[in-house]
Amino acid sequence: MAMEHVTPSRAWPWNPPDGPLLPDWKAQHSSGMPQHLKGDGPFASMPQLAFPSLASATSPSFDHMPPSRRESLGMLMGSSPLDPCSRPLCELRAGKQGQSPDSEVHYVSTEPPGTACGWWGFTPKCLQAFNTPRGVLLFLCLASFLQGMTVNGFINTVITSIERRFDLNSYQSGLVASAYDIASCLCLTFVSYFGGSGHKPRWLGWGVMLMGLGSFTFALPHFTAGHYKVEAAEEVTTCRGNNSTACVDSTSGLSHYRLVFMLGQFLHGAGATPLYTLGVTYLDENVKSSYSPVYIAIFYTAAILGPAAGYLVGGALLNIYTEVGRRTALTTESPLWVGAWWVGFLGAGAAAFLITIPILGYPRQLPGAQHYVVTRASESHQLKDSGPRTTANPDFGKTVWDLPLSIWILLKNPTFILLCLAGAMEAMLIAGMSTFGPKFLESQFSLSASEAATLFGYLVVPSAGGGTFLGGFLVNKFKLRGSAMVKFCGLCTLTSLLAFFMFFLHCPNVPMAGVTATYSRSPLPEGHLQLTAACNAACNCWPEHYSPVCGSDGTMYYSPCHAGCLAAATRDSSGRKRCCWAPQVYRDCSCIPQNFSSGFGHATTGKCTSACQRKPLLLVFIFVVIIFTFLSSIPALTATLRCVCDWQRSFALGIQWIVVRTLGGIPGPIAFGWVIDKSCLLWQDQCGIQGSCFMYQNGAMSQYMLATGLLCKVLGFLFFAGACFLYKPQPSSSDGLEASLPSQSSGSDNPTDPQDDFSALQHQSNV
Repeated sequence: MAMEHVTPSRAWPWNPPDGPLLPDWKAQHSSGMPQHLKGDGPFASMPQLAFPSLASATSPSFDHMPPSRRESLGMLMGSSPLDPCSRPLCELRAGKQGQSPDSEVHYVSTEPPGTACGWWGFTPKCLQAFNTPRGVLLFLCLASFLQGMTVNGFINTVITSIERRFDLNSYQSGLVASAYDIASCLCLTFVSYFGGSGHKPRWLGWGVMLMGLGSFTFALPHFTAGHYKVEAAEEVTTCRGNNSTACVDSTSGLSHYRLVFMLGQFLHGAGATPLYTLGVTYLDENVKSSYSPVYIAIFYTAAILGPAAGYLVGGALLNIYTEVGRRTALTTESPLWVGAWWVGFLGAGAAAFLITIPILGYPRQLPGAQHYVVTRASESHQLKDSGPRTTANPDFGKTVWDLPLSIWILLKNPTFILLCLAGAMEAMLIAGMSTFGPKFLESQFSLSASEAATLFGYLVVPSAGGGTFLGGFLVNKFKLRGSAMVKFCGLCTLTSLLAFFMFFLHCPNVPMAGVTATYSRSPLPEGHLQLTAACNAACNCWPEHYSPVCGSDGTMYYSPCHAGCLAAATRDSSGRKRCCWAPQVYRDCSCIPQNFSSGFGHATTGKCTSACQRKPLLLVFIFVVIIFTFLSSIPALTATLRCVCDWQRSFALGIQWIVVRTLGGIPGPIAFGWVIDKSCLLWQDQCGIQGSCFMYQNGAMSQYMLATGLLCKVLGFLFFAGACFLYKPQPSSSDGLEASLPSQSSGSDNPTDPQDDFSALQHQSNV
């Protein structure tokens, strides 16, 4: 059978005669034997690949072929060359009259131009060592680590200090935190749609720079609001202190700085938008299909480790006074203390600008990435009626007028929709637990806020980080493809659902005089407060002064004043002067009985330690819930990339993030906060206005957490089951490129490696 040499102008997606990489193209073309490309090192040594004796489209034998064989050959010759989900690596043209029957079809590289690493025309050879998937992964991990440390670490750590410094209430600080998600939702459609067909590293680089600008903006109020001046209130909480505090408006006019904080968060959200959409697809399209889950898992693991570093660094900075270099009489235990919350944001902003430089130097596509399109196309879940417009127009998806049709194509993909809904349910649980998980531990185990946050961090770092990495590793280890990944996600969701029943267990509340028990140690009905008793009636204690202390009798008291304590001890039991970092001890407390000697008991600042025996069991089950929740994150993300067409992957991730944030990330903390507030026993009283909750009923809190968590897990499992049932991999007969190759017959769930495909073709060229 006669066949024609593939001309470079048809094999490459650009016109070689005009390109700078092919100076002697005419000589190669006239000889009829384009053995290799010249002018670019990476392509000069590529092996010669050929097909043996394939019929030409105009050959008489082509008309007598079976339809299935004709369709397979048609895919190879480019019967639908503009379908991005099944675009061939080369095409055939009709042979000339009288051509030798021994001619072969030679495959040449489809590598796009400009794959060198550098900035504009500056591409030194020393930088090309980083022009690899591992180099990209390194800098993207640094960017995701920085984003997690800033947004999910520093912000959550310093929010209390910001409220205290700028007179913000919880609602206003909640708006500051939500500005990040609002910005992400507004920018996701634009970034994922146009960035998906654009230069992804440039979108990523400018996004990281925008995050750095947001960090600088967030720290700006410290330098423009003036110095923080406050006087320490001494002896105000004791029985002899001046407790007649007038209820006056003490606002300082600094609350308008919330707009600056919201602007900084808005820049954080807009800058991070390309990172988790375009960054994921850029990794996926530049590595082998089997390695993609591992790369993405490492990327997301860095993003999860970022908040842990943010908590550690941010917590350490809060031990430094906000006015660095100035001396103050306040201590870190004082409710008026404000730490150096702004230092971390300055460092994060500077680091973001440094990371921007190498990311902007990466090319649109890494060298050798075009080979991996074979495996990705074989795994894609394709719709039967994508529409002729998407397959006939190579520029489809590059203008805003194609946006409605692109969204409609995704809406017609039931697998994609169900995976988005399942991700939203998981995100709702993760957002709620990450926000109120420390509060749950604080209430159940009677811990301080810092102790609860530290314990929760010890749980989250190994479970969430390990679960994310392990999920990608298992997908690669067991070669999970297509629907198998969705089944794995459903199994993980079912396991964490069963472990969620541990919320039936709870620790009893530590008795608190006037709240859960009377001052005579008898039980107090829920909802009935009796903070005033005969032992503290003469102290005139105000409810605004909440400062819990633990009495020597094992009972907690609302404040030293409510415990009847006369004064704070200045020396310890050995007569030495008390250190400033040691817990404050109050003596001669009339409401605390003394059993072993005459006189009254004493109290120590802070909550009493819980003697709950279920603490280890609760922590183990919480660990199981977290690790199995994050274990399904990378398989679910990979399944999303595989259930849409190649040209829609970035846009699909953007739409998925919008659904996840709108239905999960944003309402999650609101829903969990609403149900947790139902279990509050003691509300803050701000001159007759209800403030935050001081104390929760542990049993009710566990039941509400159980009900909300089970609802999320059950819905998530149902959505994963539906996605698994409706997932339809690409048929292996004629729709995929692998099906048209003479040596390929594997299904889409077990694709062969692209390198093996080319090796097999080269071997057949000599037959």
